[in-house]
Amino acid sequence: MTINSSRSHRTEYSDAPYVQESLFDLGPDEQLGYRVPIACQVAGITYRQLDYWARTNLVKPSIRNARGSGSQRLYSFKDVLVLKIVKRLLDTGISLQNIRLAVDSLRERGINDIAEITLVSDGMSVYECHSNEQVIDLLSGGQGVFGVAIPGIMKELSGTISSFPAERVDPELNKSETVAGIDELAARRERKSNSA
Repeated sequence: MTINSSRSHRTEYSDAPYVQESLFDLGPDEQLGYRVPIACQVAGITYRQLDYWARTNLVKPSIRNARGSGSQRLYSFKDVLVLKIVKRLLDTGISLQNIRLAVDSLRERGINDIAEITLVSDGMSVYECHSNEQVIDLLSGGQGVFGVAIPGIMKELSGTISSFPAERVDPELNKSETVAGIDELAARRERKSNSA
């Protein structure tokens, strides 16, 4: 259920059914992805959390999902951003059910719209604020106690993730190639397959 407050134009997320589709509008680098260990490290989460969130459709990898033994999930920049947001909201004590509602609302927006949002929580609900005045209004009402400024998370993530290797997947060949950093094991495998 979504409630719009006419006074401050903020949105509150509370219990409602949840269905996940693709998370954000995919941009020009929709085939650039990060493997599970990198996504976990950059988002500050464990493999168990990442695996559970993927299996329960909270945050699924938009580049490539696991397809049996030996296959690797690939997460986009936008996926890793949402993983960091979920982690921050969990750290505040918000229920996973309310976090699902917040993620559902973020999915409906483009990345530029998300870059202007601050999520504020009173521990029970998550409020979406689009301006400093809305955050102040929420705090002055004695409701909000914790805020997640998404622009700050995006800036932090952009700086951190650029130092990690990424892969570009060719959907026609179903083959990936490392485009940032050095992945020695992948390079050995490619040399071996080319010489065969």
